[in-house]
Amino acid sequence: MTTPRALGHDPVGSQRPVRALAPVSVSAPSPASSTVPAPAPLRSRIAAVATYLPDTTRSADETEELLSRLNPELRLPTGLVRRLTGVERVHLRPDGWQTSDLAVAAARTALERSPGPIDLLLFASASQDMIEPATSHIVSAKLGLDCPVMDVKNACNSVLNALQVGDALIMSGQYRRVLIASGEQPSHAVRWQLADQAQFLRSFAGYTMSDAGAALILERTDDTTPDATTNRSRTDDSGPDAATRAPAPTVPLARPRVTGAAHDPASPEPESKPEPHPAPPAAGILGSRFVAHSTHWNVGTLPTGGSVNPHAEGGSYFDMDGAALQQAFSEVGVGLVEQTVADLGYAVPDLDFVAVHQVALRYHETIVRVLGVDPGRTVVTIADHGNLASVSLPRQLELALERGIVGPGSLIAMVGLAGGISLGAMVVRL
Repeated sequence: MTTPRALGHDPVGSQRPVRALAPVSVSAPSPASSTVPAPAPLRSRIAAVATYLPDTTRSADETEELLSRLNPELRLPTGLVRRLTGVERVHLRPDGWQTSDLAVAAARTALERSPGPIDLLLFASASQDMIEPATSHIVSAKLGLDCPVMDVKNACNSVLNALQVGDALIMSGQYRRVLIASGEQPSHAVRWQLADQAQFLRSFAGYTMSDAGAALILERTDDTTPDATTNRSRTDDSGPDAATRAPAPTVPLARPRVTGAAHDPASPEPESKPEPHPAPPAAGILGSRFVAHSTHWNVGTLPTGGSVNPHAEGGSYFDMDGAALQQAFSEVGVGLVEQTVADLGYAVPDLDFVAVHQVALRYHETIVRVLGVDPGRTVVTIADHGNLASVSLPRQLELALERGIVGPGSLIAMVGLAGGISLGAMVVRL
């Protein structure tokens, strides 16, 4: 076994842009009674992130050479993979490894970085070892854990949705530490024998996808500190009793001089008191928003392993209309990102880092430009690692931590795009 490398209102959507415990109404105490302080609000923070990328890779040139050798009669164009997607290479699982093994490799690293008991394991991936049991059981057994488990599946948004689920369960008080583990193994669904060029195009996505693993640890933090930037409490915008937020006054960089006829330039400046320092930023998941436009579900499929094709007749291969999928996302847009950030009292330029699921280099650059994000506050992974599916966002965050782009206190956003189609945005203070 290879040792894992060590390393951080749409009507059809759901949203939790900002959260808070419901306000508590306390009656005036009688002489014989005593008041009990309201419990401190809970928040979940990302305690660790890790990814596992297999050492074995296949270059774009090798992919095209293999396709040409196996399908000589089709005269397939060369350089197409790199030209259309920017992908230079993809990662391939070690021989004999299953999806769960990729998740376990990443999880072990995450547990080394944040040791401690795990109260819940969420396996979050587009891939799985088998239909039943849930792959989370297999991952748990390999890690030697003894805790409740469940799978969370939503294509490439699986990890982002697992963060949503884990955060909600921690906020409810049910769990303190949640391990989210993903293993993606798309290499088994690549079609190498092709009937015609049309089938080549519908199979194209598979040639750009990597096998990989990822893990994050969410942990409860009993933090009553408001966010330092706006000095606001976490509130719920969804109801009529939503609190009105107002940004805290900003601290000037220097106290202005007094001007006017009454001021004697020769007299000393009035003694001033230093401005108080703002409270340190509180780490945790600040808010998120998810939408789905499910009429596009059939644009991209891996249509086996269920009741539609239970015995995988014709094989288990990716079948995607890439142009239609991109068009669907273009029509939906990424406005939910700005909405999520704005609901929290920020603007996109306030973000220190933005991770966006990456399927093609040009498309990634377009999204970054539309969002108005400085490219220097992103990390490109599609070229060196291919489409990592649900591992994409954790990998970008880990690289940003390694490169010093972000650190404790940084404000980041993670933007998910997934077949179906669904989109999600989550804002986190590290």
